[in-house]
Amino acid sequence: MKVDASGRLLDIRDLTLSFPLQSESLTILDHVSLWMGENEIVGLVGESGSGKTLTALSTMRFLPPAARVEAGQILFEGVDLLGLDEKAMHEVRGRRVAMVFQSSRSALNPLMRVGDQVARVYQLQCAMAPEPAYRAAVDMLRRVGIPDAERRARAFPHQISGGMAQRVLVAMMIACRPALLIADEPTTGLDVTIQAQIFELLKDIQAETRASVLLITHDLGVVAETCRRMVVMYAGQVMETGESISIFARPRHPYTRHLLSSVLRVDRAVEAPRANGQPSEALIYSARGCRFIQRCPCALEVCRREALPRIEAGPGHLVMCHREGEGHAAAAQR
Repeated sequence: MKVDASGRLLDIRDLTLSFPLQSESLTILDHVSLWMGENEIVGLVGESGSGKTLTALSTMRFLPPAARVEAGQILFEGVDLLGLDEKAMHEVRGRRVAMVFQSSRSALNPLMRVGDQVARVYQLQCAMAPEPAYRAAVDMLRRVGIPDAERRARAFPHQISGGMAQRVLVAMMIACRPALLIADEPTTGLDVTIQAQIFELLKDIQAETRASVLLITHDLGVVAETCRRMVVMYAGQVMETGESISIFARPRHPYTRHLLSSVLRVDRAVEAPRANGQPSEALIYSARGCRFIQRCPCALEVCRREALPRIEAGPGHLVMCHREGEGHAAAAQR
């Protein structure tokens, strides 16, 4: 595993991504920046439509043809993935970076037995012959907790449960021991018991392989329990990033507080989080400054006009908020 001089395995810097919209282009990701060190789990959170999956797909270079990278870098092991040609990127995918997608059913080939699908990864990415690749596939299915792996390897995806299908997908992704595993809502559609098992599996795999994991999830409880650091996104912008324990204890951005207040608590009555309505996507993505402004209870006029600042609220704790910057400026004057 390689890291750059700053100790970062993955370093996304000011990634700006747009899509054409009739006579103009719509900026979907707006100067997104996040980083990961080696051997750590980082949570990427935010409500649906905040750009989490698109950020992950950009890292894998799985973007739709219409998408256009306007600016930024995606540095992995010190190399800008955006500058690689498709052949070089093919060497990175699977071997160095792998992704577990939201829907295991749609990610698996319905016409191939699951053992053959895992074996194909060993053949294509690890240059193994068919027979040893199949034996390695069965062993990997056993390692990810699938009982009677020899028999299950001969099953088609529709013949196994959703939880098993997700384990098969995880087996495919970790077959070549990548340095970075991106897990995009890996428990979508599974019941809570199976969800817990999949998250435990990811933690065990990370501990065993020492790979870094970017965990995209809506489950803040999982982030609190699993992730050392977290990144909060809204409408294609990063709002806050830092140590999970610090953000949960003292969230600084209004959107982070809004997000945490939406979590139901059994130990107290919780009011519904107050917001000024949810604007249309066109209004969100055309905003010049902070895209949370129409829902923010403490917005300033500068929030509408200027790009988000990056204010250090503590060691490694960044808040992209003009209000936070105003508070720091006032403190400096005292």
